[in-house]
Amino acid sequence: MARGIKDKVAILGMGCTKFGERWDKDADQLMVEAYEEAITDAGIETSQIDAAWLGAAFDAVNIGPSGIPLSMALRLKNIGVTKVENYCASGTESFRGAVYAVASGAADIALAMGVEKLKDTGYGGLPVRTRGTTHDMIGITGSAPGNFAQLASAYRAEHGVSKDDLKQAMAHVSVKSHANGAKNPKAHLQKEVSMETVLNAPMIAEPLGLFDCCGVSDGAACAIVTTPEIARALGKTDIITVKALQVATSNGWELQGSGWNGAYFPTTRIAATRAYEEAGITDPRSQISLMEVHDCFSITELVTMEDLHISKEGEGWRDVLDGFFDADGTLPCQIDGGLKCFGHPIGASGLRMIYENYLQLLGRAGPRQRSTPPVFGLSHNLGGMPNQNVCAIAIVGMADA
Repeated sequence: MARGIKDKVAILGMGCTKFGERWDKDADQLMVEAYEEAITDAGIETSQIDAAWLGAAFDAVNIGPSGIPLSMALRLKNIGVTKVENYCASGTESFRGAVYAVASGAADIALAMGVEKLKDTGYGGLPVRTRGTTHDMIGITGSAPGNFAQLASAYRAEHGVSKDDLKQAMAHVSVKSHANGAKNPKAHLQKEVSMETVLNAPMIAEPLGLFDCCGVSDGAACAIVTTPEIARALGKTDIITVKALQVATSNGWELQGSGWNGAYFPTTRIAATRAYEEAGITDPRSQISLMEVHDCFSITELVTMEDLHISKEGEGWRDVLDGFFDADGTLPCQIDGGLKCFGHPIGASGLRMIYENYLQLLGRAGPRQRSTPPVFGLSHNLGGMPNQNVCAIAIVGMADA
């Protein structure tokens, strides 16, 4: 494995807007809102930022194809600004650009921004977006709920889980996220729901009901990163460093043979293995303190627990029902409400996940603060469909961990 970047980069400051239907703000204003929190947290001036990355996935109407909107919105001083797009993993991609710039020595201080202003574009998650001339015909099943419903069916068939047990476990995932989101003032959805409500909701794509699906939101999230040495020189004492940052992208093999059973995400397993090696984590089930994962659908979160090597293969649904991932459980997942309730402004989601882990590590998460001091926070950001996707994993922790 390459040498990696463990502890070479520190998070100097972060910010995040309230997610939701932000009819009162345009994309520029959302970026400024997230930035103002981040720059205040970092305690620096805009002129000290050497480079920036902008992550946005679907919002071409408002953002366009370049880094110019970010540069203009923040009045950056003619520094290099790069726009990145990698489906729902775009936020983590922007973070990767900024982190790698600092780790390489190309920048002392760099910024990552993720933003999406979707509600007034009419985008509601359907239909599947074209992937250009070459790949346009690969989207066989045509909708996100349809594709992820097949993940649920394949998982159940592979592991012999009864239809009722899997439905109960998926419902528990959604009930948990709603309970956590109700404690988060920045969450899009802040209302608890009961198991009965989730189980009796209208069916979207069997077995996924309405509450098994996340919606889309408006919002932005921002990170400012530097080296641990510079962070200390700027007066920071509680230093949060990047322990690992890994991306794995499907190369098409899932659809080109009989080797994949459709019940898991190969990219997540590969990225997780690399990330743990980079971070020096040998037993993620006991060493990871909390997680934010890409819960676009409840079944995605459940399967991801196994792909991240937290639950044994075929046993993730049992851990879910046992409360292992509840806010007061052994390893909380989506303690901020997740995509399901914090919301899913696609380009911002990866950074929002890191933001929550950052707050939790610093003890700043308010009513949802984890009582046991966290050591490592993992975020898992997934873009695409089960059969072709991009997986990005970031692990952050205290500098001395």
